[in-house]
Amino acid sequence: MYAVTGATGQLGRLVIDGLLEKVPADRIVAAVRNPARAQDLAERGVVVREADYSRPETLAGALAGVEKLLLISSTEVDGRLPLHCAVIEAARQAGVSLLAYTSMLHADSSPAKLAIEHRQTEEAIVATGLPAVILRNGWYIENHLAMIPAVLQHGAIVGAAKEGRFSSAARKDYAMAAVVALTTDGHVGKTYELAGDHAFTLAQLAAEVSRRSGKPVVYNDLAPDAYANVLTGLGLPTDLAALLADADLAASRGALFDDSGTLARLIGRTTTPWKSLLEAALPV
Repeated sequence: MYAVTGATGQLGRLVIDGLLEKVPADRIVAAVRNPARAQDLAERGVVVREADYSRPETLAGALAGVEKLLLISSTEVDGRLPLHCAVIEAARQAGVSLLAYTSMLHADSSPAKLAIEHRQTEEAIVATGLPAVILRNGWYIENHLAMIPAVLQHGAIVGAAKEGRFSSAARKDYAMAAVVALTTDGHVGKTYELAGDHAFTLAQLAAEVSRRSGKPVVYNDLAPDAYANVLTGLGLPTDLAALLADADLAASRGALFDDSGTLARLIGRTTTPWKSLLEAALPV
C-alpha cells in the first residue's frame, strides 16, 4: 500500500490525485490529522486513517500494511523535527520499503532558517537506515501568486530578495515528482533538487504582473527586518514573518535558484511556466 501524510493539504491532495491515476484507490492510504476533512477522498475509495504527527499513538495503525510512504513536511513554523521523527520511527517499525520526504531545495547548504529542520529531518531518516528518497522542493509558484490581489491594490511587490532568482515550480509539478518517486523504481538513496525551469526575480515578476494586468506594479526591496514588519502588519504571526523575510534574504544569496533540470527530468516534461499560472491568477 501507498500512504501520504498530510493528505488533506494542498500538496497532499494533488499527490493523491496522481496516485489514483497509477494504482487502485484501495491501495492508497490518506493519513490525516482529521479524517472528517478527508470524506471526499473516502468517497473516491481511498483508505482514510487518522495520523496526527503530535500523537504518535495514532501512527502505528495509520501505517499498518504500508509499503511506500510519503512524509509531507509539517506546516508548523517551529518544532517540526519531533513531529517528523515520530512518523519516521513509525515507518521504521512498520518496515516500509520506501520513505519519501518533502524537504527544501539545497537543504544541506541553504542559509535559510527554514532549511534547518529539513536538514535535521534528512539526518534523522539516514540514521534509521530506512530505504529513502529525499525530495528537496523549491518554492511554490503559488506562494508568489497568493499575493496578487494585494499587489494590484497597492501597485507593488514587496520583499527582501534583491536580485535573487526563484526557480519556483507549480505545486502540481512537485506532486507529480512525489508520485513518480513512489510508483517507479530506482529512487532509493537518491536526493533530488527539485525546481522550476523558468527562474525569475521579484522585479521580473512585478514587471510581468504590470504587463499582463495593465496596471503599474513595481518591486520594492526592503531590509529583511522591514519586510518582516510589513508581513506582521498584514496579519502574519511574528515568527512566520521572520522566517519568510529570512527566506527572501537567503534567496538573495542564491538559495532558491537551481538550474539542474532535475524536476523536469523526473516528471518527464518541462515544468509549468510561471507566466501561464500568473495569467490564470489575475482577476478577469
